[in-house]
Amino acid sequence: MSKAWQQRLADARAHRQQTDRWRTRQVAKSNTLDFAGNDYLDLAKDPRVFEAQAEGARRFGAGAGASHLVSGHLEVHDALEEALARWTGRERALLFSTGYMANLGVLQALADRHTAIFQDRLNHASLIDGAALSGARSRRFHHRDAIDLESLLARSECAHKLVVSDGVFSMDGDVADIATLVEVSQQHSAWLMIDDAHGVGVLGDNGSGCVGSSWNSAEVPILVGTLGKALGTAGAFVAGDAALIDHLIQFSRSYIYTTAQPPAIATATLTALEIVQSEPEHRTNLNTNIAYFRREALRVGLPLTTSVTPIQPLILGDEARTLHWAVQLRQKGVQVGAIRPPTVAKGEARLRITLSARHQEGDIDRLLEALAACQREEVACHANA
Repeated sequence: MSKAWQQRLADARAHRQQTDRWRTRQVAKSNTLDFAGNDYLDLAKDPRVFEAQAEGARRFGAGAGASHLVSGHLEVHDALEEALARWTGRERALLFSTGYMANLGVLQALADRHTAIFQDRLNHASLIDGAALSGARSRRFHHRDAIDLESLLARSECAHKLVVSDGVFSMDGDVADIATLVEVSQQHSAWLMIDDAHGVGVLGDNGSGCVGSSWNSAEVPILVGTLGKALGTAGAFVAGDAALIDHLIQFSRSYIYTTAQPPAIATATLTALEIVQSEPEHRTNLNTNIAYFRREALRVGLPLTTSVTPIQPLILGDEARTLHWAVQLRQKGVQVGAIRPPTVAKGEARLRITLSARHQEGDIDRLLEALAACQREEVACHANA
């Protein structure tokens, strides 16, 4: 490696470490309480789901072996796309290997330098990157601020306008105001794209998310969902009218130029989807856990936000403080996400706590006691300072 490249990597590393932003991976331990993952309905460990995956591998093989447009698109992929379309009330659905690839693929295929994209300021990184990849004119409106969005749309002279928002915001856990986004978008002849990665399986009467069957494809033309969170498997999908899906098949590079989703994953997802639709008790258990955590956390004075979804951030502000709390929790056998800039804005470092249907009341009590211990330690330190 040249000296110039060595220095560049060393400088980048030093800056991250000096600002308490250096990321490290932790090998998940089986005896640790997981309050960091996104397996909201505990389907990743449901025996029916992983047995379906094993059966899919026996039937179709371990991998698809080719891209969807060559020879990798199998009957099980067709069946899953049809099931996802029915579930979300759309004409068609299209499978992608990951949610990140889905968002890149949609924005790259639909937008160009003659397109204006308007994004919520707190959208997921994949949406920001997809807009940059497309070459479109991109503006970001204040978080959940319809007045700011309307002002930006009113000033745009582009014929093709696209409003983009997360459904459930991944770091804050709050939910987009879909009704207002639909109204403002239609007033300005803009298409609306909702990435409902953290809402699919969790929200809605049938678990189809914060958009789902409540808003049709004329109101929300582009709906993105992931399969690796509440559904417990892997991959993602885009749902919409046939014309949208046909366009993505023709022009979405992250769909065209990659190997198709392993058929065993598609088989497992079909089973997970059946469970979500036929067993609402998983969502009931999850919502009971969310309510219990929030009630008890407020009782002991933890700094909760207004989120009522499984994502429950504790805003601690300081990055060193956030890391310290996360380490203290880990030493007590509790895993949470320590989220710092640049993932969130400066001064908004947080513990990202996520709840699941698998958690028992005793698990949540153990988490709360560990958090309360962090509080008590801080109070004691301040008293002795």
